[in-house]
Amino acid sequence: MGEGGTALPWHVIRQEANGNRYRVAACATRAEAQKVVESLGSRDQQHYWVERQPA
Repeated sequence: MGEGGTALPWHVIRQEANGNRYRVAACATRAEAQKVVESLGSRDQQHYWVERQPA
């Protein structure tokens, strides 16, 4: 949940070269999450993408 109890179902996920995955952001909309991914880009051997989490 975000501020005020709002659901943030869209998560930005990072995967490192060693296979570890981390949530780096939670967003209200897919478009917002995609903007985060675009701002991060691919750095070194880390990859970012958007996933929708179940409610």
